[in-house]
Amino acid sequence: MKKLLQRLFKKPVTWLAERISSSPQKDQVFASLSALLKNIQNKKESSGVIVPFDLSDGKFVIFSDEHKGARDAADDFRLAEKNYLNALNYYYDNGFHFINLGDCEELWENKPDIVMEKNQPDFGAELRFLQQDRYYRTFGNHDLQWKYDFPRNRFLKPVFGDNLKIYEGILLTTTYNNRPYSIFCTHGHQGDKKSDGNAFSTWFVAAIWTPIQRFLEISINSTSDSFELVDKHNIIMYEWSATQKDLVFISGHTHKPVFASLDHIERLNKALEKARESNDTAAIQNIEAELERRKVEYAGKQFHKTMVIPSYFNSGCCCFSDGDITGIEIEGDTIRLIKWKEESGQSHRVVLEQCPLSYLFEMISNPDNSKL
Repeated sequence: MKKLLQRLFKKPVTWLAERISSSPQKDQVFASLSALLKNIQNKKESSGVIVPFDLSDGKFVIFSDEHKGARDAADDFRLAEKNYLNALNYYYDNGFHFINLGDCEELWENKPDIVMEKNQPDFGAELRFLQQDRYYRTFGNHDLQWKYDFPRNRFLKPVFGDNLKIYEGILLTTTYNNRPYSIFCTHGHQGDKKSDGNAFSTWFVAAIWTPIQRFLEISINSTSDSFELVDKHNIIMYEWSATQKDLVFISGHTHKPVFASLDHIERLNKALEKARESNDTAAIQNIEAELERRKVEYAGKQFHKTMVIPSYFNSGCCCFSDGDITGIEIEGDTIRLIKWKEESGQSHRVVLEQCPLSYLFEMISNPDNSKL
């Protein structure tokens, strides 16, 4: 009976949840992101922090949207926890800094004390980075409470101590060819009137969506192989990033991974066009085979939205219904979209996309040449 109800109600309930929880307005998104970036550049500590790094040896991993919950049927993180912990072990052992980009805990559905109690191993894994000054964190709309001193001191301080700071944004800065560049990281809920602390959306998730989700065990996060850039919010955030000078923007919030302003299918299509132009038979066969494997993923797409300035990235999320997690790596002069997935009982790191950061910097400095 439950499986029948899942089949009947998954689409309408998921549609309603997304309609209730997201309503980005372009002018508000632009204004909010611009104001936050300016505050950080002006060193307003309550807004964010500037983190310089060397393009030759900087190491950062960016995860977002774990939505750590109460380990019940409404907890979207529970299936991804193994991959998350194994990933953090890998990045800790390999000297990465960890940027946790908001919605780390699910506080719309759960009380903070329950979340803290049920996620001790995960907090312990994050604490190791903090103890070596390799941990940066922002708040999102679902853990907006961490913006304020009282809940931070009551719930986070006993675990993380006095050194944990939670910002709205983080600005990584570096130089290439004697020119300064920035990588702006924030959760991405800014300007979304139904996500940015909206009381009705919070009530709907807690009072309506969560009980239904617990009973039917429905997740709105599909799988980590679903790459889309046709949703309104990602497009708006891309459009904002394209107006900025010498800046790459990395967000979360939408749960949809994006690499260099293109979803994975778009990049394959563009690569196929280039292979056909150059009559590269081997490349054509490989790309066509990859597209065939992903036919289910893009079969329902009505149009392709091609972005030409590679200025926007999205880390995806750490709560996909298949247990996979996605994130962004920066390692020296390379930026990657990665996935951690479980196969044969083991977590495996998979590189989905990668390119040189220096190449991105050249492209965003010369938008007319920005064709990946």
